[in-house]
Amino acid sequence: MAKSKTGSFTLVERINSATAFAGLFSGTLDLGAYVDVGDQQAIAIESVDFVTQVYETDNDIWSGDLPSHLSGANCVFDFQLTDLNPGGAILPADDNSLIAAGTLYIDDGNGVASMGPDLYPDNFGKLDESRMVVNDSLYLVADASAAATANDQWAVTVRIRCRIVKLSTKDWMAIAIQSTASDN
Repeated sequence: MAKSKTGSFTLVERINSATAFAGLFSGTLDLGAYVDVGDQQAIAIESVDFVTQVYETDNDIWSGDLPSHLSGANCVFDFQLTDLNPGGAILPADDNSLIAAGTLYIDDGNGVASMGPDLYPDNFGKLDESRMVVNDSLYLVADASAAATANDQWAVTVRIRCRIVKLSTKDWMAIAIQSTASDN
């Protein structure tokens, strides 16, 4: 079983789309300082939150008012956090490497944003219920179905509440084998 080496802390990573962009954009979180194979040290993820914003590049302003920055269409945002590299793609929900995901709908005409069928945040609980990660990277992928207005970028930030843990040799091997078997 896992033994906590630290208290809970938060890792934060943001990805931005290109200006006036619709489609996939992605980024990587380096866990190399936290995961150690020799010591069977892993990351225990307790919860994952996603924040979707727009960045106005022409006047350096961040905003949560997504409907005001759409280029005249409704928009669906999908975002996922995985422990294996999905190659910049959105994965199906039954993929073992999927840690957390969410969907956000933006109704341009009515100025409303709402969660879709994949609700977030993802809460795993304390140590005995946490999602254990032995890979040295996490991958954040987002997909916007509509473009932002001129001079605007979509931005998705992931906030990961986690802790460093030491696993037993058997637990480390089981997680590593599962992770390797999932790597297609």
